[in-house]
Amino acid sequence: MAEDRTVLFRTDWLSAAAEGRRIGDPGAAVSTVEVDSRAVRPGALFAALPGERADGHDFIAPALAAGATAVLATEEGWKRRSAVLEPALARAGAAAVLVPDALEGLQKAARAWRLRFPSLTRVGITGSSGKTTTKECLGRILSRKFRTAVNPGNLNSEIGLPQAMFLLRPEHEAGVFEMGINHAGEMDALVRVWEPSHALVTNIGTAHIGILGSRRAIAQEKKKIFSRISSEGSAFAWEDDEFLAFLAEGLPVRLRTFGPRTLEGFEGCRDAGLDGWILRYRGAEIAFPLPGAHNLLDALAATALADALGCGPAEIREGLEGVTALFGRSEIFRGRVTILRDCYNSNPDSAARALEFCDSLSWPGRRIYALGSMLELGPASETAHRALGDRAGRSRADALLFFGAETAEAARAAREAGFRGPVVHTDDFDDLARAAGDLARDGDLWLLKASRGMELERLTEILRRG
Repeated sequence: MAEDRTVLFRTDWLSAAAEGRRIGDPGAAVSTVEVDSRAVRPGALFAALPGERADGHDFIAPALAAGATAVLATEEGWKRRSAVLEPALARAGAAAVLVPDALEGLQKAARAWRLRFPSLTRVGITGSSGKTTTKECLGRILSRKFRTAVNPGNLNSEIGLPQAMFLLRPEHEAGVFEMGINHAGEMDALVRVWEPSHALVTNIGTAHIGILGSRRAIAQEKKKIFSRISSEGSAFAWEDDEFLAFLAEGLPVRLRTFGPRTLEGFEGCRDAGLDGWILRYRGAEIAFPLPGAHNLLDALAATALADALGCGPAEIREGLEGVTALFGRSEIFRGRVTILRDCYNSNPDSAARALEFCDSLSWPGRRIYALGSMLELGPASETAHRALGDRAGRSRADALLFFGAETAEAARAAREAGFRGPVVHTDDFDDLARAAGDLARDGDLWLLKASRGMELERLTEILRRG
């Protein structure tokens, strides 16, 4: 998180909020909250959390040396390292708050911080895809009417959302927070922290299906975002969602829908290709700069919620026209080749939409689709990658590049679908880069689509340099 030297709280408050035992200076001042020791600056609280690859307790001493004034850690983790950590704490003049579970302690503190702002309008957004873009669209719109906080980047998980809570300030009137989950029970933790008074589910798709097991299980988990909404709040979902009836069951408010058919005041739109959309809403003409039908739906979702919160057509127009593409999400790079970089996330739904969009464009040159592995699909991975390859093999592409071990089946399926252009498969990035460099020609349109772990954005500069 960005450095902010304003004092947020002191460690006596933290020990009460996290329900922990404090050692060290009760008045130690905290200005930022970090979970990565490399981001620690003077005045930070370092929350030592266990991770898949490393234990945050092993980085407490470096965090103190970097200027952390407070540490949140487990009793057990601190005790095992007390011979090193207690002298380091004393040298730093800092404090430690010890709890049974550091993540739960961070979540309790985050909730306590959020409760300092009881009049805040709280919006939660979740879904299998589109939630980040919807959050950015809505945040832009609401900022025209309210002083609005938006969680940055991907601070949307059971770790990231609590960290983002500490961005809230007394001047904020509204908050728009993305809530992402990848395992059962995670939404319960997110809702306890944020308690959205208004919530929206963009869609129920297949992201993280390998962990959650089925789309029904995904729907059950996503629906929990509505669990703290009162009769004064609002709930929204996509008009064509297969799980719409399920999402509507048992809510204290009527589930409202968004989409081109059901958004009240929507008067139609024109596809502007890579330049986005021209849409009309309650008499206002809006030049929305993000391309593709999926981004249009995100804009309509944000418009529906903004309308419910009292924003008018002028505010909605100004907000939507001010949206810019985030890293890896519908970014357009123009030059000797044109690149559509959409490689922050990929799953069967979003990959199919990306192929459909690129096929729909009126393009004078060649189309080359570089498709990387879709991760976290579990047992469904082979079937999903074969379906991706089959769809790509029937696309308007002139060449296909598949990157990652999982995409071997996709390459095979593309050939079986009758694709007649070059098909390249590799799980070595250097091989991929050489193949891309050999294939690229002036005037090409390139699609880069993959899960974040594949880091397919590395092809961007290779293609731009030629």
